[in-house]
Amino acid sequence: MENKKVVLAYSGGLDTSYCAMYLAKEKGLEVHTAIANTGGFGPEELAEIERKALAMGVKSHVVLDVTDEYYDKGIRYMVYGNVMRNHTYPISVSSERIFQAIAIAQYANKIEAKYIAHGSTGAGNDQVRFDLAFEVLSPEIEVITPTRDMELTREYEIQYLKDHGVEADFEKMEYSINAGLWGTSIGGKETLTSDQTLPSSAYPSQITKETEETLQIGFHKGEIHSVNGVLFDNPVEAIREVEKIGSAFGIGRDMHIGDTIIGIKGRVGFEAAAPMLIIKAHEMLEKHTLTKWQQHWKDQLGNWYGMFMHESMYLDPVMRDIEKFLENTQRNVTGEVKIILKPEHFTLVGITSENDLMRSKFGEYGEMNKGWSADDVKGFTKILSNQLKIYYAINEE
Repeated sequence: MENKKVVLAYSGGLDTSYCAMYLAKEKGLEVHTAIANTGGFGPEELAEIERKALAMGVKSHVVLDVTDEYYDKGIRYMVYGNVMRNHTYPISVSSERIFQAIAIAQYANKIEAKYIAHGSTGAGNDQVRFDLAFEVLSPEIEVITPTRDMELTREYEIQYLKDHGVEADFEKMEYSINAGLWGTSIGGKETLTSDQTLPSSAYPSQITKETEETLQIGFHKGEIHSVNGVLFDNPVEAIREVEKIGSAFGIGRDMHIGDTIIGIKGRVGFEAAAPMLIIKAHEMLEKHTLTKWQQHWKDQLGNWYGMFMHESMYLDPVMRDIEKFLENTQRNVTGEVKIILKPEHFTLVGITSENDLMRSKFGEYGEMNKGWSADDVKGFTKILSNQLKIYYAINEE
């Protein structure tokens, strides 16, 4: 019999809902939906997504939980590297996609599917991220992309689903919302302009805290391991706790504007309380525990790591090389960071660490020198100035 199996990377959103019905009804394919959960869905949501998928006529539905793998092989290194694309975006959804794509490809290989489908449009980064992973990991499987190939609009997909009797919150579907352990992206309407921002109601989390609050985040060798003094065996649960605390203040909301893989400018809203708080706390702790040149070179490689992750180059072996460097820099990044939380912003207060290089026995900045004499500094400065003295002596300017 002809193999008509297609594995659809399914999220339950508008694009993938359209694809599920279109591939089953219009193309007559045997659709097997698979949701690769990177920490953005709880049990009830996953059950509802499965119900919707089966109601659209799919043959089977599975949940592929890659949350722990996503943390261990991705988030951990993004924290080590203090990764913030364009100094703004903690590449929340960008970094999820490769782990989702890997899981989908492995599942398609396992059930011997003839096709893999995804709901990416032709104007974004995700199409490249999925296609590249499938090309490398499932080269014999044909990729189908209805939304991209037919250049469909959100309005067209909504009308198609309505016409086929699908019941859904279509007003909510006006935004494309992608939730994961490392943040949530919100796209559509205002994000398609250059002069508007998202209304507060568009964010999945709403502000419920109005008074100031203190948050303490503890790190052990660069990994989060405590929140407000409570130890966590699993960093994933610590991240969730920080997200719960920070999102109540509306922390981590912003708009990312950047260059896409395909060359156009892109704009997306996001909320990422945990990434913002954890990265900034981690960065402050590093300022106290790393040397000048450790920080310098880690900043360079952390930036490259984030760019490669964002631009779908995760599978390149150079990423494993960078990861080894980043991990090695974290051996002394242990301590606690104190943060003051306020509605829609936060303040880093300070750190406590046994590895704090700001030790008063060597000197107090701007106050007292204890490890050297005044004559030592005079001689050091004289030698340090030699190169400039020679330059200006020869090149009178």
